[in-house]
Amino acid sequence: MLPLRYTRRWQLAGALFLLIVLGATLMPAWWFWSELPRAALFAADKWLHGITFALLAIWFSGQYARRSYWRIALGLIVFGLLIEFCQRMVSYRTAEFADLVADIAGIFAGLAIGALGAGGWSLRFEHWLAAERHS
Repeated sequence: MLPLRYTRRWQLAGALFLLIVLGATLMPAWWFWSELPRAALFAADKWLHGITFALLAIWFSGQYARRSYWRIALGLIVFGLLIEFCQRMVSYRTAEFADLVADIAGIFAGLAIGALGAGGWSLRFEHWLAAERHS
């Protein structure tokens, strides 16, 4: 983990973010999803998976050094598998391999964004916050 001043708060926020994503993926499908044509529904679902996991990857790239990005990727892939496993256990959701593929694409897109400069954003935020307090 990067040398963050508010490490526990960042970890708690990350855990909360993961719980919100897990909860959202286990909720019954929204009523308007049923109004979409099947192909549009499939595409929207995959985009939602990809964007969600890209945001998770960007979030965690803010707290960890680049040398740990492989751990972020592995952890988020396991989280994606957990989601699919949990969705198999409820009658109103389905587990799909394509969801996991979209998750992985999002993870790598998010980590690429982190590697291109967004990584470590939480450390920069803390430095900005400290500078604001001293002005």
